[in-house]
Amino acid sequence: MRAPRVTPSGTIAHSRCFPTFPLAKIACRMNQSPRMLDSLYRRMLKPFFFNLDAETAHRLTLNLLSIAPPLALSPDPPELALKIWGIDFANPIGLAAGMDKDAIAARAWESLGFGFAEMGTITPRPQPGNERPRVWRLVEHRALINRLGFPSEGIDAVAPRIERIRKNGIAIRIALNFGPNKDTPPESVAADYAILMRKLGALADFIVVNVSSPNTPGLRNWQSPERMREIFAAMRTAAVTSTRRVPILVKLAPDLERDDLFRICDTALELNLDGIVACNTTIARESLGIASLHPGGLSGAPLLKPARDLIRNIYMQTAGKIPIIGVGGIASADDAYGHIRAGATMVELYTGLIYEGPGLIDRIKIGLVRLLRRDGFRSISEAVGIEK
Repeated sequence: MRAPRVTPSGTIAHSRCFPTFPLAKIACRMNQSPRMLDSLYRRMLKPFFFNLDAETAHRLTLNLLSIAPPLALSPDPPELALKIWGIDFANPIGLAAGMDKDAIAARAWESLGFGFAEMGTITPRPQPGNERPRVWRLVEHRALINRLGFPSEGIDAVAPRIERIRKNGIAIRIALNFGPNKDTPPESVAADYAILMRKLGALADFIVVNVSSPNTPGLRNWQSPERMREIFAAMRTAAVTSTRRVPILVKLAPDLERDDLFRICDTALELNLDGIVACNTTIARESLGIASLHPGGLSGAPLLKPARDLIRNIYMQTAGKIPIIGVGGIASADDAYGHIRAGATMVELYTGLIYEGPGLIDRIKIGLVRLLRRDGFRSISEAVGIEK
C-alpha cells in the first residue's frame, strides 16, 4: 500500500488508497451505533492510539472519522435546545477548535451528537506550524500540551471543503476559528483576519477570533482593547458585502490578569461583540500542579477550575449581556453543567474526548438533562449563570 500523502498542516490527504489502511477498514465496517463506536474506541482504538505519539494518533483519528459511515442518532432532548444570535442549536455541546483544523470531518462531529463544531484555527495562507514533536499527553493528569502553532491548509483548501458541506446539507452548526499567519508582520495582522472574514465568513454560522494561542509569538498582545478594536473594525468592514450578519466572538486566554480581563470585557460590550470563548490553553504549570517542561499550551482536566473562574468573572463583569462559550477541562456532565451555571451559554470540549471516547457527548447530554430536572429547570438556558 502506498503511504498516505501528508498535507502542509500535517493532515493526511484523502485518496482512493487511504481506505485500505487497516484501521480505516474497521471504521468503514463498524456497526452504525454511537455505543458500538464508543466500545470500539475503548477496547481497541484507544490502546492502539496511546501507543503512538500524540500527533500521529490525532491525525489517524481525524482521518478515520472523515471516512466513517454516519451513525444512527436519536433526537436530542428538548430541554437541551437553545437559540443564540437567532440560530437554533439542538444542544449546547460543541467541539473545540484544534481538533479539526481543516474541516475534514464535519460529518463525524454531527454523527457523534455535537450541537456545533468549531473548525480551525484557519490561517489565510497554508503553513506547517511549529516543528515536531509538538503534542504531548500527560496521562496522569488527563491533559495535553501542544505547541502546534496553527498548522493550516489555508483558505484556498478549506473554503471549497466547507462549501461542499453546505451544499450537501448538514444539521450541525459550523463555527470557524480564525488566526493570522506566523510570518504576518504586526501591521498586517488585522488584515489577515479581514481576509479570512471576507472569504470564509459567509460559510460559518459564527466566527471565533483567536487572539489567545500561546504558540504564535506576539498573538496574545492582540487581546488588548486597542488592538481588538483594530481587528474587529477590519473584520466588519470586510463583511459589509455579506447577505447576512455573521456573529463574531473573541477567544481569550485563561492567564489574563483580572484588571486586563475586565478591560477586555468592557471593550467587548463597547464593540457589541457577539460572544466570548473562555478559554484557550494555559501556560500555567506550577499553580496547577504540573511539572512538565514541554513548551506550549496546557489543556484538559487541570484547566477546569481556571476556565470556570474565567467564565464566572466574564459573566459578572458583562452582567450576562454577552454569550459565553465555556471551554476547559470538560470530561463529564457535571463539568459541563458547572461551566453553564457559572455563566456559559454553551460549552466545548476536545481533550476530554481523547481520554473519555466518543460516547462522552451522549453521556454529557443524558447527564445534563438529569441535572436540569434535579434543579427544576425546564431548559438549559434557565441554568446559565445561576451560580455566580
